[in-house]
Amino acid sequence: MVLGFLVTLTSVGAGAVGAVLLAYLYPLRLTPSRLVATDIVHAVPLALFAGLGHVVVGHVDFELLTWLLLGSVPGVWLGAKLSARLPQHYLRVGLALVLSVIGLKLTGLVV
Repeated sequence: MVLGFLVTLTSVGAGAVGAVLLAYLYPLRLTPSRLVATDIVHAVPLALFAGLGHVVVGHVDFELLTWLLLGSVPGVWLGAKLSARLPQHYLRVGLALVLSVIGLKLTGLVV
């Protein structure tokens, strides 16, 4: 519920906010690959419920949805494969960069 509220309030994706919260709550227990996997598990139901809400009120462009799925599903698959094979150092650096950009975006310093 808190994650959904923060996503709505900031208009930043659930994955971005969720990753920051998980990294803050469990800094020593979560490896980068487990952090990403746990974040995805939280983001999928959130996106599903939000999407169903838009379907109910008729605000879904199904052509755009098809293109988004065609791009995102292979990206998720590739990301899952890479996160299992890459050394943790590279994943940590990548996560740090992404979370830093998200933090700057939330402060309004980056558009």
